Amino acid sequence: MSSPAPRVVAVGGGHGTAVTLRAVRRFTEEVTAVVSVADDGGSSGRLRELLDVVALGDMRKCLVALAAADSLLARAFERRFEEGELAGHALGNLLLAGLIEAAGDLVAGIDEAASLLGATGRVLPATTERVVLKGELQAGAGEQAHVNGQVAVSAAGRIHRVSLVPADPKAPGEVLAALEEADQVAIGPGSLYTSVLAAVAVPDVTAALAATAAQKVLVCNLRAQVPETEGYDVAAHVRALREHGVDVDVVLWDSSCPLALGRIDLPIVDRPLAGPNGLVHDPAKLAAALSGLLA
Repeated sequence: MSSPAPRVVAVGGGHGTAVTLRAVRRFTEEVTAVVSVADDGGSSGRLRELLDVVALGDMRKCLVALAAADSLLARAFERRFEEGELAGHALGNLLLAGLIEAAGDLVAGIDEAASLLGATGRVLPATTERVVLKGELQAGAGEQAHVNGQVAVSAAGRIHRVSLVPADPKAPGEVLAALEEADQVAIGPGSLYTSVLAAVAVPDVTAALAATAAQKVLVCNLRAQVPETEGYDVAAHVRALREHGVDVDVVLWDSSCPLALGRIDLPIVDRPLAGPNGLVHDPAKLAAALSGLLA
């Protein structure tokens, strides 16, 4: 009798989590993305203000990552209009907004999009509430300053901590169930403060990560992101997670890439992870590493 497929949850947002999903779907169909909805830039930011919805762009990227390989709709989801009033909008964002309005429920609308795309697994918002990312900065001379909005936080540098406004948005029950039942949780890669910790900052998600019996893996970035994590090594990423209430069990790192290790009191697994251009993770290599950790 074969063993049941492992249940894997990827936490974060944007291109980094999309790469993790492309990796995980190679070894299991039991995959769930828990995605930040705090983006306030580009098409997502414009639709937030126009339609009073959460940011949709990161969920769109994750849905496309899980879509059937031959899905024409997935290709259309990524198409951006170049002219007129729709210039800059991704078609997928507009379709998601329409599905969510028609369903009358954020999660139901995303699930319907996943069904249309023939997606493996599920994409869930970290919260169903409209939230603003708040960054606490080290301003020098013991002073602290704050900036509001994901775009502003990403551009600020010297970030000490992030939180959400309102401070206590609720996570969907489906998110909490996925984390409780998971065998492995992949945290990252991606922008540390504006993607990964923007999802983790939902208090329910923080608590569920602390309570889960799943193996928690930090998938390290390949290099620091300027200015968001300029000067950071892997140890600094681990410290930032801990300062936000997240402890991981193992760190997955590629020593051939520019991100230095630093001093870490956790198991380090050094594996080749970079794609041919050295800038992004290779899904096949990441799949081998994550499935190897489960084994």
